[in-house]
Amino acid sequence: MQQCILLVGFCCYGLKLLDMSILRNEIKNNLTQLKDEIDQIFAGGRDTVLSEVTVGQVYGGMRGLTALVCNTSFVDPYSGLHVGKYTVEELADRFPEEIFFLLCTGKLPGLDFLSEFRNELNERAGVPQYTWDMLRVLPEDTHPMSMLSLGILSMEQESVFKKNYLKGIAKADYWKYTLEDALNVIAKLPELAAGIYRIRFCDGKLIERDPELDWAANLALMLGLPDSGNEFANLMRLYLVLHCDHEGGNVSAFTSRVVNSALSDLYYAISAGLNGLAGPLHGLANQECLRFILAIKEKYGDDVDESQVKQFVLDTLDGGKVIPGYGHAVLRVTDPRFKEFMNFGKQHCSDDVCYQIANKLFHVVPDILKTYKGGKVANPWPNVDAASGSLLYKYGLNQFDYYTVLFGVSRVLGFCAQNVLAQGLGQPIIRPKSVTNKWVAEKLMENKVNS
Repeated sequence: MQQCILLVGFCCYGLKLLDMSILRNEIKNNLTQLKDEIDQIFAGGRDTVLSEVTVGQVYGGMRGLTALVCNTSFVDPYSGLHVGKYTVEELADRFPEEIFFLLCTGKLPGLDFLSEFRNELNERAGVPQYTWDMLRVLPEDTHPMSMLSLGILSMEQESVFKKNYLKGIAKADYWKYTLEDALNVIAKLPELAAGIYRIRFCDGKLIERDPELDWAANLALMLGLPDSGNEFANLMRLYLVLHCDHEGGNVSAFTSRVVNSALSDLYYAISAGLNGLAGPLHGLANQECLRFILAIKEKYGDDVDESQVKQFVLDTLDGGKVIPGYGHAVLRVTDPRFKEFMNFGKQHCSDDVCYQIANKLFHVVPDILKTYKGGKVANPWPNVDAASGSLLYKYGLNQFDYYTVLFGVSRVLGFCAQNVLAQGLGQPIIRPKSVTNKWVAEKLMENKVNS
């Protein structure tokens, strides 16, 4: 598998920098196709009603409300996440650099581009010293997600989009400068994220990136964890691919898109999206799943069997609690991303206790949820979070507060691609209409009178 190969030999020294014309041209082609599709849609009926809005949706966080268009990815209830035209199973052995190209263009790049793209990222890498100085003076117990958000926001003064917007640029060119910001942020992310880990949880000494390594392998290297056989680097590649994007309506992606729609540059938009991701209802699920697994391990020891796991699950449900990692707002099958993580665990760490408990949970939880108190759970199947935390823990990443940082590093790929395309399509500022309780009550009364 490609992800199990540590690519070397593309050191940027002495090589001519890629001018990114291939990426820009492919994005331009993608934008042309998307614009043609939109023109055809408008010609077929711009005022066509797509869906109705219920009172419950208005008061329920707009869940299920069809109100956004996102062309980077979509989630099918029965086949899971699709990035472009590919399922995640088809992308599991790819590199995050390839996934960013796919998110932006709708197609995968050739290997020649991949090597050159890494050279480009190497040249753009390097976190400013003022960012490190700022991060080092924060209180010692500052949350890593706060540090990541602040770190990106501290570099906002370097925004290529902002500098050129202030000079005066055509609206048709917004996406080109947004792309420049995207590439600069993506190039700096592994060093920034790893540096936060070193400052917050280690001795504060930063580890230099290796220009011969790929994006994910550099992140693994700079974290400073033991990595025999490059297994952790391979896990990082898989992790960053599987979490890269998830439609446009989740809290972090939507927040990022709303902020950028006001022409706030990507540094503002990414920082805002990460702030949404930091919320317990969005980005902390894998930590909760791991804590659940460790609680089982603590109670029953390393030789826990399925009957004990089953009893622990039933006791949890009887206590009025949910089983973390099971259920999904859209999916009605086992999350394919969960399967990919479990396949990785089976191949590399099948003897690990936490992996084994995660596997036993997979064998017992769905059947329990199908029948518990009448089987009211719409989706009893595991999602991606049910497996990812146990694998990170296995490879020595035992600082739970840091897990969301890795989630954020991956999701920034989606933030960037969605905003580049939105600017290229000339999408306007996002400004939905809000109403009052009085307005809703009057509308209900009006409907009753007219019925």
